[in-house]
Amino acid sequence: MTLSLGRCGRVVGLVVGVLCVVGITACGDGAAEKDEAGTGGEVAVWDPYPQFDASADWTKLVERCGSEAGVSVERTAYDTTDLTNKALLAGQQGNSPDVLVVDNPVVSTLAEAGVLATTEELGIDTSGIQPNLLAAGQQGGRTYGVPIGANTLALFYNKKILDAAGVDVGSVKDWASLTAALAQVKAAGKKGITFSAIGTEEGSFQFLPWFWGSGANLTTLDSAEAVSALTLWTDWLAKGYAPNSVINNTQTTSWQEFATGEYAFGENGTWQLANARASGLEWGVIPIPAKSGGPAPVPTGGEFVTVPVQKDTARYAASQKIVACLTSADNAFTTDSTLSYIAATTAVQDKQVAADADLMVWVEAVKAAKGRTSDDLGTKYPRISEPMWGAFQAALSGSKSPKAALDAAQAAASAATA
Repeated sequence: MTLSLGRCGRVVGLVVGVLCVVGITACGDGAAEKDEAGTGGEVAVWDPYPQFDASADWTKLVERCGSEAGVSVERTAYDTTDLTNKALLAGQQGNSPDVLVVDNPVVSTLAEAGVLATTEELGIDTSGIQPNLLAAGQQGGRTYGVPIGANTLALFYNKKILDAAGVDVGSVKDWASLTAALAQVKAAGKKGITFSAIGTEEGSFQFLPWFWGSGANLTTLDSAEAVSALTLWTDWLAKGYAPNSVINNTQTTSWQEFATGEYAFGENGTWQLANARASGLEWGVIPIPAKSGGPAPVPTGGEFVTVPVQKDTARYAASQKIVACLTSADNAFTTDSTLSYIAATTAVQDKQVAADADLMVWVEAVKAAKGRTSDDLGTKYPRISEPMWGAFQAALSGSKSPKAALDAAQAAASAATA
């Protein structure tokens, strides 16, 4: 989900606390409906797409997949936070839906709580999925779902501004060449780059390409590589290459800055493609460069189709068929186009690029992408992300040096994940 990026980290981090205060009745209604459905050849499907009503293509696809599996579907849509809490509570009560579509960082939370069945248990084939995308749904060597697709980040650029500044966008290959381009843009009297460094998961999402692109690892926030990434951002502000507004920018307000036509570059995601095409700007997209060149690893957003554990394992047969249908090549192409996602398989990615050549850059970005909970971080990720965003907030505001800010962040993350 594109717009839930600011929510997903908070969902994982707060879910245990929220469970203590969520009323049983609030989740009990959905579970009761599911129990009744189980006796009449019906399955329950929960997803995080409340924007899709009964007339939407997604809703029709879910219903069709149910029909092809020989069952009728009771679909319920919640926002991401509500969905996670309801799924956890339903799992505790033994009243889980048959199929559950969740934001990828949530998979590890549900898996750790014992809510989800593995793809191995269900006989679901994931061999065609790109391993780096599948990793967001893995924990302890087991896989807990199938990605619908992924959204991620790249650099939008304004051709008019770069031409006026004499910058060849093809020369931007690493941090040094990007910073040199920003210097040329400023010298020409134009604005450089905008991004989101807000103190939420959205800010962490936007910092990760630079963090990972430096060679840093989330288990060591205070490494020399991590300090170089944060120093890159603070130097850009100090030199006037980026505006002070980035400290409070969400990804939406950062896009709005780029859409004014005043900035040479804007870090943003696949979900802005429709807005870019409607902007009237002469624009293009390049990968976010790693420090020493090549595309930086970028974080992935997007949902996984999962199957919760059921008391009656006979229900898995229909669930497996629905998952296979929802993630089949033809259906994934349609769904990913609707959601502005890049597909999780090479075959569907090729089909997307054939239909829209502008997606090639995004396909390449996804191939270099990482799940935030990858490397078996699982539920540790939000307890690392929060100190990390506190670090770049402190450094960008000038209250701490990059090194001091990241030293404090590592101490907090170590304590939180011990």
